Amino acid sequence: MNRFFIVLLSLVSMTGAKEAPLRLDFGVYPSDRATVMYRKFTPILEAIRIPLENQLGRDVDIHLKIFRDYDSGIEALAKGEVDFVRFGPASYILAEQKNKEIKLLAMELRKGLKRFNGLIIARADSGITSMEDLRGRSFAFGNENSTIGRFLSQSLMLEHGIDEEALGQIDYLDRHDIVARAIINGTHDAGALKSSTYKKLCDPEKIIVIKAFENVTKPWVASSDLTKEIRDAITQSLLMLEDPEVISELGCSGFAESNRNEYDLVRQGMKHAAGFNKPEEE
Repeated sequence: MNRFFIVLLSLVSMTGAKEAPLRLDFGVYPSDRATVMYRKFTPILEAIRIPLENQLGRDVDIHLKIFRDYDSGIEALAKGEVDFVRFGPASYILAEQKNKEIKLLAMELRKGLKRFNGLIIARADSGITSMEDLRGRSFAFGNENSTIGRFLSQSLMLEHGIDEEALGQIDYLDRHDIVARAIINGTHDAGALKSSTYKKLCDPEKIIVIKAFENVTKPWVASSDLTKEIRDAITQSLLMLEDPEVISELGCSGFAESNRNEYDLVRQGMKHAAGFNKPEEE
């Protein structure tokens, strides 16, 4: 066999041995309709793909998975069934309780800050103007694992002497947009939701803010199975994001490095909120 064919066979062999794309599974729970979730996250995943490839020196495919609910997302991260996720603070904390080896990648910024507000809202014609007025009234919470939609709002209620028994009726409606519509349509007197949903869906003349409370911005978290090299590359890719058209879909202004201590406010709120529900009788 002459030298030409040896070189040709070597080139073919090298081409065939090209490293397969790195597959990364990214997960989110359904905080909004599925179509909205895809619209929000597809651009940002595409935006971090190129810097990821440059850092890792190989092709990267990122697959978006929308979990069925908060619980399935928490379980998937804890068990390593996805590589990285964008969670609410409470879901991150609950997943960490199941697997202490999961790692923070970064946290979102809102107008350059690491804190933003959750809200207690009510219909303007409901007669509710203060937290004390919630007694005996119907209330819409979000998901049972929601930071704003449950834990921090219930902690706030307890500070005002209001627990489960003090309310007339409570329901967990899963998503912030559903909570907003429940108040708008009058099926519930009041509810808890994030400020961005209020601004998007509520007429401030008809739906008023009863109380604002502080929350920590959302963390992006890696599975315990993801290597440090890939974790670091994802973190750097997020920190590099500057295109407002991409990141504004998430309601954030950028990303910052983070550590678990920044979520102590939520841990304390979750612990305090444990006193909201009446213990079940044996």
